[in-house]
Amino acid sequence: MAAISDKHFSALQFLLKAPSKDAVRLLCADSFPAGAPESRRLAESTAGNLSVSAIEAKELICALHNLSHHILFHNLNVPEQILALFPESFHSSLKNLITKIMLEHSPTWRNEVLSNQISLPQLVEMDWRVDMKTASDSVSRMAVPTCLVNMKVCHCGGLQLSRGQWCCLVSHGGVEQGDSGHHVGWPGSNP
Repeated sequence: MAAISDKHFSALQFLLKAPSKDAVRLLCADSFPAGAPESRRLAESTAGNLSVSAIEAKELICALHNLSHHILFHNLNVPEQILALFPESFHSSLKNLITKIMLEHSPTWRNEVLSNQISLPQLVEMDWRVDMKTASDSVSRMAVPTCLVNMKVCHCGGLQLSRGQWCCLVSHGGVEQGDSGHHVGWPGSNP
């Protein structure tokens, strides 16, 4: 993620027009969600609350959005780390207020991002075994080991747990195949 630009820091100066610290806190919280920079409703209400133009309000929302995401992406969780992002000439009281608000909201935002992220399923539990046939009408089938794997996986950030199902992995070795191939079969299928 790219560093915060000077343009964003100049837009953050519009927060000096906020009527209260709570208004700044609310705007920081409202500017975090993914759709916030494109929200016309948020831009209009911000413009009205701060007595700035709609374009300036949109720049401010975008700056707060980028700053909050930058802080989460880089896992900045100490005031000194966040304060170091600001230019030297930035208003000191406003810098401290923004830092305090960002630190207050970071745990909530981090949990929100983690719960909404798209990711691969996570392995929760695994069991496996290798079976050998002890009786068959064909001697060549008796020499083929079968690996059975049972996996339980967790989908979508822990919201759904798939029950385990045995998967049959059969390794075929033989003269007619030339090299060892692998077959994956589910219960009830013929490997």
